[in-house]
Amino acid sequence: MAAVSASMVKELRERTSLGMMECKKALAEVDGDIELAIENLRKASGLKASKKAGRTAADGVVLAKVADDNSYAVVVEVNSETDFAARDEGFLSFARTVLEKAFAAKQEDVAALMAGDLESARESLVQKIGENIGVRRVAVLEGGLVDVYIHSNNRIATLVKLEGGNAELARDIAMHVAAVNPQVVKPEEMPADVVEKEKDIIKAQPDMEGKPAEIVEKMTMGRINKFLKESSLNEQPFVKNPELTVGKLAKEAGATVESFIRFEVGEGIEKEESDFAAEVAAQVAASKS
Repeated sequence: MAAVSASMVKELRERTSLGMMECKKALAEVDGDIELAIENLRKASGLKASKKAGRTAADGVVLAKVADDNSYAVVVEVNSETDFAARDEGFLSFARTVLEKAFAAKQEDVAALMAGDLESARESLVQKIGENIGVRRVAVLEGGLVDVYIHSNNRIATLVKLEGGNAELARDIAMHVAAVNPQVVKPEEMPADVVEKEKDIIKAQPDMEGKPAEIVEKMTMGRINKFLKESSLNEQPFVKNPELTVGKLAKEAGATVESFIRFEVGEGIEKEESDFAAEVAAQVAASKS
């Protein structure tokens, strides 16, 4: 059985707002698998979808650039091990160079992008800063009208493509994407496996127990429709004017939202957190044994 660390309990508490003992028990039952613990808690208690993980595997920046005619834009994520390194001017200069090269070539293949001078520059920077530096991902969005929004000291960058409308509208919607983090543009775009998993979680919740199958199905579909509405960009209340959905905002401006890309520094990768005091105590204990 995997040990349940204090940092695991802390993350689960932050993501679910549940008590420490409940989180510890849930993690112990699944050998420390945080995502599985959240899924089981949702089935058992009707817990809402969890908050995004606060921990990340890497620090760094995301940068974006849009063409003067708004015909395309590029976003890159460049990682360092610490926030201190991410603020280093040498690191930021390297990240800007990566962006410019990707922008000029409309290049999404990281390996192809880094071949040659960029890889040499990365290796030199690693030697200078003393941390691992890496270009994690690059994305290009083109066609229609595209604009970008960069948020929170280069921690989040979003690109939005419209059919019709103007750059200001695209930038406003990109800001909304940065703030609210939708999963898809329209409900019908939600992957089938995501919908099926959500249905399984809903059907396993306590208030479904003992109800006739047709009632369970009706309640499930009601909750699925709510989930799809909350997760779809077009159906979300616009952050600058909650009286309008994003879809209606675009329609009133003679536009439709075609697609979006959202990068957040380190998302999807966990960073090992160390407890310095615990490490010192462990070393002292080891020295006495």
